[in-house]
Amino acid sequence: MTILLYDLVGHDESRPFSPHCWKSAMALAHKALDFRRVPTPFTSVPTVEGALSKTVPVIRDGNQVVGDSFEIALYLERAYPQRPSLFAGEGGKSLSRFVERWSQLTIHPYLAAVALLDIHARLAPADQAYFRSSRERRYGRTLEAVVAERETGLAAFRSGLEPLRSMLGIQPFIGGQSPLFADYVVFGAFQWVRIMSPFCVLADDDPVAAWFARCLDLHGGLGRSVAAAA
Repeated sequence: MTILLYDLVGHDESRPFSPHCWKSAMALAHKALDFRRVPTPFTSVPTVEGALSKTVPVIRDGNQVVGDSFEIALYLERAYPQRPSLFAGEGGKSLSRFVERWSQLTIHPYLAAVALLDIHARLAPADQAYFRSSRERRYGRTLEAVVAERETGLAAFRSGLEPLRSMLGIQPFIGGQSPLFADYVVFGAFQWVRIMSPFCVLADDDPVAAWFARCLDLHGGLGRSVAAAA
């Protein structure tokens, strides 16, 4: 049975961009499960599966409906234990929890600010109004004012990746010799900006960029199925 993945999109339904939805897409592919993306713009999220969640991703697997990317990963691990593991044991779950918090606090704030105007430009008009209103309320200033600081913040952002960069100097993935859900957590963040903004957040010679390229190639090049923003 094909699993449905409710996936955030802009005006172009072929370009899903949510970092959290990409975590779930990669997790489903890791488990070698058939899934179909259901394009879901911002203003349609409240209608998904009877308003199960205020956000996507949400999946429907037969009679099971699950929201939140981490809860989806845990569900897939329980429901399909015979498939490749997303965590490689209880320790991997704890690792992924740590990486998720680190990503949310260290990576997401800068990347979100970098891409605000580019995301806005790629939304349908109704979603643009929602996005501008909600994000300007969150930041307490205009989208333009937030994005104006992205150049000055780039060096500090890259410096903050040093723990990840150092680790990737001795192993190809966060999960070790092969990827785990922890990799997909961080991958989703960089994929978000790759799809929505042409702004270059990683230097070409950065080991993090090499890791990201390896992740793009995983699962038959799933990450590359959506072209980078131009």
